[in-house]
Amino acid sequence: MLPADTLKDRVAVITGGSSGLGLAMAEYFGRIGASVAVTGRSRERLDAAAAHLRARGVEPLTVAMDVRDPEQVDATLAAVLDRFGRVDILVNNAAGNFVVRAEDLSVNGWNAVVNIVLNGTFYCTRAFGKHWIERGQPGAILNVIATYAWTGGPGTVHSAAAKAGVLAMTRTLAVEWAPYRIRVNAIAPGPVDKTGGARALWPTPEAEARVRAAVPAGRLGEPEEIAHAAAYLVSDYAAFINGECLVIDGGAWLGRNLFGEP
Repeated sequence: MLPADTLKDRVAVITGGSSGLGLAMAEYFGRIGASVAVTGRSRERLDAAAAHLRARGVEPLTVAMDVRDPEQVDATLAAVLDRFGRVDILVNNAAGNFVVRAEDLSVNGWNAVVNIVLNGTFYCTRAFGKHWIERGQPGAILNVIATYAWTGGPGTVHSAAAKAGVLAMTRTLAVEWAPYRIRVNAIAPGPVDKTGGARALWPTPEAEARVRAAVPAGRLGEPEEIAHAAAYLVSDYAAFINGECLVIDGGAWLGRNLFGEP
């Protein structure tokens, strides 16, 4: 657990923050001192997220935004600056995914996921990065990807390709923007319970059991565990970490055994 003032006087923006991992990060960031803005496409879900956070002592700014629209991204940045006067942290958490065989994936399906995950991450990163560079202000960016960005994952060609692009973006900008004191890192959560991904990717008890059995740690992750790692990476405790991708999956991607049980 990080100290209660770890993110004191910092302003954090979390895309896709109305549920799941984004909401868990918003709650934890707020608990350790940050002012928090969360974005999402659904005003109804944002309102529910705001109620959830207020009940836990966090007063958020909520902004309805589609990361695929650069003008909406710019408007969100302006709204955050108007409310808080500054911004210090960007978490690119907005994502889209569904399981489909590559030969059955439509052009629209491909574009939908790539536009959210890859293009949306760039639009947000570019807007916030330019803001910091123009003002000579340091910043921290955290991108949320998945291990299949480098392992591959059947049924996720659209998402895997997009997240691989985000990983390349992370490492490229970590080098390019380091002179501006802007750090860019990523996290790659594994199977995490109580999230939209969990409901979509292992919707039955049998499917969940198969996923759980594939994790060497023998369990699913908790949203709070991802939030703790994210908070560390955007904090000053990680000031010398740049261009890194932290895997948080209980050893799942390392434990893929081609030859059965040892």
